[in-house]
Amino acid sequence: MKTSFYPEAEEKITLLEKKINYTFKNRRYAADAITHSSYHNEHKQETASNERLEFLGDSVLSLITCEYLYSNINENEGVLTKLKAALVCEESLFVFARQINLGECLLFGKGERAAGTERKSTLADAVEAMLGAVYLDGGIEEDKKIILPFIAKAAAEYDIIHDWKSVLQEIVQKNKGELLSYEIIEESGPAHDRMFVCQVKINSNIIAKGAGHSKKSAEQSAAKAALALMGIK
Repeated sequence: MKTSFYPEAEEKITLLEKKINYTFKNRRYAADAITHSSYHNEHKQETASNERLEFLGDSVLSLITCEYLYSNINENEGVLTKLKAALVCEESLFVFARQINLGECLLFGKGERAAGTERKSTLADAVEAMLGAVYLDGGIEEDKKIILPFIAKAAAEYDIIHDWKSVLQEIVQKNKGELLSYEIIEESGPAHDRMFVCQVKINSNIIAKGAGHSKKSAEQSAAKAALALMGIK
């Protein structure tokens, strides 16, 4: 249904609906979800910011993620907790936001528009707000349709047994003065399926390279490759 609230939101809501393949019954939820606090501060009488929906969406996302991991990953609580933290962190949500170009659906105040569409924390928060809005409008099953494919793919890429970066860091730290660093050297593929290539260096020497669908997974892949060269698997 159409609404009479700030008309700037209508086009943005329609764009969001296309991106997540969901049509809102109550577009007010969608309007609140796409409204950054900077826009709200300029239109206080007409709008609400997405901060309250972000609070709700955080819990919805956690429940969906925990249920998926419990049902699909046969590991102990410690491993599942670690994996959940990796899947719902700011970096992970930023990757999802970039995949659907969520930034172009958001309403920003005049001073925030340029940076807001690319700011990691802003986009991660907007993902949670969007999930909160869909939950209120259509229930958790609709949220699962939107976010579960991403969670499942990210979980499959994440090494739940080994944190290769930590292992490599411990080895390098034994030699005083050695500096370990990671650098993303290549990005490719469409927005919904980006691939990152990372190189790991000790001081100025390139040790190994790795690839993944997020910067973190590429770093882990590079660290694993470096450890393999050291005979550690």
